[in-house]
Amino acid sequence: MDLLLNLAARLGPWAIVLIVLAVVVLPQSIRILREYERGVIFRLGKLQGAKGPGLIFLIPVVDRMVRMDLRVVTIDVPKQEIMTRDNVPATVDAVVYFRVVDPNAAVVKVENFWKATSLIAQTTLRSVLGQSPLDDLLSQRDIINQKLQEIIDKQTEPWGIKVTGVEVKEVALPESMKRAMAKQAEAERERRAKVVNAEGEFQAAEKMVQAAAMIAKEPIALQLRYLQTMREMASEHNTTTFLPLPIDLFSACSKKDLALIGRTSDEVTVPAGKVLAQEGAQGHEFYLILDGTAAVKHGNRKIATLGPGQYFGELALLDRAPRNATVASETAM
Repeated sequence: MDLLLNLAARLGPWAIVLIVLAVVVLPQSIRILREYERGVIFRLGKLQGAKGPGLIFLIPVVDRMVRMDLRVVTIDVPKQEIMTRDNVPATVDAVVYFRVVDPNAAVVKVENFWKATSLIAQTTLRSVLGQSPLDDLLSQRDIINQKLQEIIDKQTEPWGIKVTGVEVKEVALPESMKRAMAKQAEAERERRAKVVNAEGEFQAAEKMVQAAAMIAKEPIALQLRYLQTMREMASEHNTTTFLPLPIDLFSACSKKDLALIGRTSDEVTVPAGKVLAQEGAQGHEFYLILDGTAAVKHGNRKIATLGPGQYFGELALLDRAPRNATVASETAM
């Protein structure tokens, strides 16, 4: 300290003035900017341009510097009440990512680029989402985000602001709308289940028709199926009692009843009252007695009487009945 005082006394009063000016003026003349910062210089109110990063020298009192950050900035858009195109009320919020690409324009052309970008994001959010139906708002979020980013970026580009992304964070719906959507989704799932079930029934019916055709070609296949059904019933260990009977036994009884009546031509008639019903068996046409009795006549002569469960029809094995036999109800005779 004594050395400094002695040096100042030797240099005189001008040295003291220079030291004071260096201490006061030098900090105002030097600025250090980081890599992500730029300094917009105004000299006597006139724009000189952006400088940095590094060491910046300013003219005291004459120059003024505005420091700008070039990093990406995030803005939370407050929740907005909107009405979608299909008249559904909703509450949405979003987040906007942007950065300064032109420090000069961000300082000169807009007073507060933060506030301006936030307000434009809010109005654009309400406008774009109000033009979209609810289904697009829920399922096509990426397309809506891209549209928002393009519109906001186009409006902020003159300010030197680049909007890098917009994301709709949450879409809040009324509880009544949530319940209605849940019912719609449940009905859609039920419809799909019914369609799948119907397709399964259709495919099963096709397979059953094919199986019936194969069994008709090989009658022994029906006997094998009969034995398989018996095996399945026996493997369940239940209390059901069944008596297996050979299928040939029923075939013999049917042929016996038919042999007693005989063979007819194609001129067999069925009277009104519909007592008789037509059935098909192995390519022949038969008439099955459903209830009551029926008579087989040729002219006024009665050939045979049929009871319930008996058949009358064509048989290639027998040729004893008249060619023009008629089947009629006993009650109509």
